[in-house]
This record gives sequence, C-alpha cells and structure tokens, in this order.
Amino acid sequence: MKIPTMLDRLIGYFSDAVARIFGLDRNQYPRTGVQPFEGEINKKGDQY
Repeated sequence: MKIPTMLDRLIGYFSDAVARIFGLDRNQYPRTGVQPFEGEINKKGDQY
C-alpha cells in the first residue's frame, strides 16, 4: 500500500513543477514604464 501512495506523491510533485515552469505568469508587478536617466555621462569613454 505504500508504493501507490509514494508513486502518487511523486507524480504530483513533478506535475506541480511542470505546471509552475510552463504555466501562466502570476506576477503582478506595477507598470512603471521607461525610467529617465538622471546620472552623469562619463566623458572619458575608456575608463569604467
């Protein structure tokens, strides 16, 4: 009786992982759009 239960849990574990990988995105990030650049441009070019 333990083997069918373990097999059922294993199949559920892998099906949940596949559903999480290939499922729809549930993230609800706020729409921010393009952010303006507010820094200073490096004039030297060669140096990082």
